[in-house]
Amino acid sequence: MCVNDLVVQGAEPLFFLDYYATGKLSVETARAVVSGIAQGCREAGCALVGGETAEMPGMYADGDYDLAGFAVGAVERSNLLDGTQPRAGDVLLGLASSGVHSNGLSLVRRVFDGAGLAYDAPCPFETVALGEKPAPTLGDVILEPTRIYVKACLAALATGGVTGFAHITGGGLVENPPRTFDVSLAARIDVSGWALPSLFRWLAETGGIEAAELARTFNCGIGMLVIVRSNAVNDVTEALTQAGETVHRLGLLEPRTDGGPAIFLDNLARWSA
Repeated sequence: MCVNDLVVQGAEPLFFLDYYATGKLSVETARAVVSGIAQGCREAGCALVGGETAEMPGMYADGDYDLAGFAVGAVERSNLLDGTQPRAGDVLLGLASSGVHSNGLSLVRRVFDGAGLAYDAPCPFETVALGEKPAPTLGDVILEPTRIYVKACLAALATGGVTGFAHITGGGLVENPPRTFDVSLAARIDVSGWALPSLFRWLAETGGIEAAELARTFNCGIGMLVIVRSNAVNDVTEALTQAGETVHRLGLLEPRTDGGPAIFLDNLARWSA
């Protein structure tokens, strides 16, 4: 999440530092956590420069731990994406997410509690080939690691056609894109441009979540939005695809009427079908 938030400014992540706190250190658990952080740093192309491990008996329940961290990046001032570059007619591309991306988990827990579900229950909407590997649990699917978009976004920036990025975190497709352009513009996103992943459809059906609330809480299958000049769509799409991303064409930026909304989600009723 940290490095994805950096690259939306046009910055290349340089290093990450973590903070791990617990009541009593479990070496096995800490080793697994730090290994995951190191893997994330490799995927982002940044260095893990160190961190802090704190034992605080009485502050944490047995087996609990707290994890935080931050990343530092760099960008040439002339290349900074500050929200002034996008203009009407720019095309919106979306990069596929790997799951909930660590957001909306309070609502996820309410869905589980309301339905009386256990996290180690077999996942009802993910299947695997017989004998290939064990079927995933609901917990496995919910906790799928957040996709790291750094290398793909930097490759897209190198084409010269990108005018903005929006990392789709808490606030979903409603609250995140407007951070990327000024108040004279609105984003029109056609949700029929991609298939709502089975995880989000299952959450909506199981928890009785309306489509508008789904879009306001979750990424709904789009983890990063890329704003591109219309004449650069092919080059940017090719760069993103070559970097391993699944790219969807979502819509356009258009002029915003005075007092009008910043986001239009067309065909949202499809998610309730």
